[in-house]
Amino acid sequence: MNTEHFVVSSYKKQVENLSVTYKSPSNIALVKYWGKSDPQLPKNASISFTLNESCTTTTIHFKKMKLQKETSFELFFEGEKREDFKPKIVSFFKKIQQYCPYILEYEMTIESSNSFPHSSGIASSASGMSAIAMCLMDLENHLMNGDLTDTYIKQKASFLARLGSGSASRSIEGPLVVWGKHPDIKESSDLYGIRFTNSIHSVFDNYQDTILLVDKGKKQVSSSVGHKLMHGHPFANQRFLQANENISELIKYLTNGNIDEFIKLVESEALTLHAMMLTSNPYFILMKPNTLEIINKVWNYRKEKNSKLCFTLDAGANVHLLYPYKEKDTVLQFVKNELSNYCEKKQYICDNVGFGAKKI
Repeated sequence: MNTEHFVVSSYKKQVENLSVTYKSPSNIALVKYWGKSDPQLPKNASISFTLNESCTTTTIHFKKMKLQKETSFELFFEGEKREDFKPKIVSFFKKIQQYCPYILEYEMTIESSNSFPHSSGIASSASGMSAIAMCLMDLENHLMNGDLTDTYIKQKASFLARLGSGSASRSIEGPLVVWGKHPDIKESSDLYGIRFTNSIHSVFDNYQDTILLVDKGKKQVSSSVGHKLMHGHPFANQRFLQANENISELIKYLTNGNIDEFIKLVESEALTLHAMMLTSNPYFILMKPNTLEIINKVWNYRKEKNSKLCFTLDAGANVHLLYPYKEKDTVLQFVKNELSNYCEKKQYICDNVGFGAKKI
């Protein structure tokens, strides 16, 4: 499939006004994507758990107007007009204009809110861009008289979201999503994410993710800047090979339920991501001292309690704790009694693996 498949050439009906709301989740990568080429194509495949509670809810009000040369919109975040957020959305709209020419025919009011802190290492760009993409596809389906298939809507939404934020391609569906061409995953693509359809062992049913908010402030180095630093990185090519090999291994563990090997791979991936940051030029550190404290506490707890608790990290200081549902009560007690002390204002988010964007 090439990009021409997503180009709209004509409409079947006129839509004067439309308001649509989507709730789209964040996701946490198990095998990480770090490094890209234009236009927002991954250097290696990645696979993620879609989250259930860490979401962005976005409403777009579309009002028909005369064809313009540039998009016309206002953006409100958490009820406040945010001019500082607009440049990223302007850039996104320019990238998707050839695939969604109708956006030049509508005045848009975008109202968005998060269930978690913005720019703090929880993938807010993933949930935010995927929510906008789903709203646009709802309008497109109306313009096409409801003739678009669910498969096409999700594929194109993932394709569009990817152009705004690479990880956003993985927030349309769930519970596991693969983005990036991989020889072991049929129909996988660099253009959009697909749901991982292999049989998954029951140990991963209703898998839990507790997010420890170590630092809720804005990251010192954005993910976009971090990705660019992979160009010319001395370990980049080996990392890309490693990630694709790890996906092949992870497929086995997800299928056979080998949770001990799953833990080793997931934690290694998290540390490798940050190792690439530590060895880039210029180098940078997104982990905080309390991130390391939590990691050591998790290792000690797992050994002492014979637990299947593990951690992963995104491009930030916060820690995601992954564990089976049967350990929920004991792990949350551990979080409350000990790990919350290393969180900003003792805050953490209880989440679990979910099933993607939905209209509300």
